[in-house]
Amino acid sequence: MRHRSTATLARLAPELREQALDAAFHVRDRIKRLIEGQHVVLVDDILTTGATASICAKQLLGAGARCVDLLVATRTVKLAGDHDHQGGIQE
Repeated sequence: MRHRSTATLARLAPELREQALDAAFHVRDRIKRLIEGQHVVLVDDILTTGATASICAKQLLGAGARCVDLLVATRTVKLAGDHDHQGGIQE
């Protein structure tokens, strides 16, 4: 599904992640035929902002999937004192 590499996204703000991911993913024609009308489950190892999963789900739905669910192994959380993406401190 990914057809273009992207820079490391871990430290980017959510809106910058989406910009970096724009056009990085597409569904190949042979896969479109397989997922049309199907329930698709995306599997990801880590969910930070959800930008990658969101882009992938939009692409799959646009390619004809009936619905898309996400299964994630782990989710990141911000703790008090963590730096935000603009260099500030989370309260």
